[in-house]
Amino acid sequence: MKVLVGLSGGVDSAIAAYLLKEQGHDVTCCFMRNWDSMANNDFLGNPTIEDDVCPQEKDYMDAKSVADSLGLDLLRVDFVKEYWDHVFACFLNEYKKGRTPNPDILCNKYIKFDSFLQYAKARGFEAIATGHYAKKEIINGQAVMKKAHDLNKDQTYFLCQISRDALAYTLFPLGEIDKPQVREYAQKLELSIARKKDSTGICFIGERNFRAFLQNYLPSKPGNIIDIDSKRVLKKHEGVLFYTIGQRKGLDIGGAGGPWFVVGKDVIKNELYVASGDDNVWLLSNSCIVSDVNWLCDVEDKIECCAKFRYRQMDNPVILEKIDATHVRLTYNQGVKAVTSGQEAVFYHNDICLGGGVIDQVYYNGITIEERLKEKLKGNAHE
Repeated sequence: MKVLVGLSGGVDSAIAAYLLKEQGHDVTCCFMRNWDSMANNDFLGNPTIEDDVCPQEKDYMDAKSVADSLGLDLLRVDFVKEYWDHVFACFLNEYKKGRTPNPDILCNKYIKFDSFLQYAKARGFEAIATGHYAKKEIINGQAVMKKAHDLNKDQTYFLCQISRDALAYTLFPLGEIDKPQVREYAQKLELSIARKKDSTGICFIGERNFRAFLQNYLPSKPGNIIDIDSKRVLKKHEGVLFYTIGQRKGLDIGGAGGPWFVVGKDVIKNELYVASGDDNVWLLSNSCIVSDVNWLCDVEDKIECCAKFRYRQMDNPVILEKIDATHVRLTYNQGVKAVTSGQEAVFYHNDICLGGGVIDQVYYNGITIEERLKEKLKGNAHE
């Protein structure tokens, strides 16, 4: 099979390419350039830059080294405009509304499994492949996505918004192996990236201070941090848009009563609301509405399944009820902390990924989190 592998410059995609070649496929590699650090004025001050080489160019050089070592051709394609239009612009718009979207999910949906897929099809490739940890199986003639063998690295959460067509056209060579095996392969092959650290930053930002990066694009307006229980102003925040529900680090609130968590924010008033203690009730919800749902397989109108509301979160038992084709209501009577508007809810039945969508409204006992906080601030809330 003629396969185009997205080669990122990291160890996972390198071994994905190697395994496909070993399996007898006709493999070509391709490096995707999705972000222009120089044009977007974020080149300077990036701690990952060495010798005036930006991280993305260093990744390209690593990808070229891998391709040469494996005896494979390497193409290079520029998706900078597509990334800005479909991923970064959406990312900024959601942040301006006070929501916290996941750009890696958007990147997979619009770039790696859309623009890149169309690029591959136009050049006669029969499949694309990536270094994601996920499985694909054909069940009753349809492609189904399952959790990876290495559950610690499973990335189906980030793939929930890809189309069924993209899934059918994609190979996941790392689905049946674990990360230590990937490292072993890279070391035995003596690849230059064998000991390269895994990337941990957001896809286009990398290893940078996230808040400092956002301040290049969003206004930084200081405002009050308010204890939702006592209604006291504790200190000033650096801009309400830069915080997310459930956040603990970066608040710098001293004194007794901690740890402190973000439990809400008001973009119009520019106020950030916090509560203390790991067991505070203000982070808890027991239902939510999910919009823009992408279905990876057919699902009945009402089912019992599980959901993840954040990557690496445990599977939470839920009752899923369809409202319409792209909206569902999730009910989880056991309660879940820090379910956050703008982030992704991904649905699972055992190890099958059913799909996912954007968390739109979050409720506790039928009242939205926003209304509950407003009532508390007025002194009328029942906790």
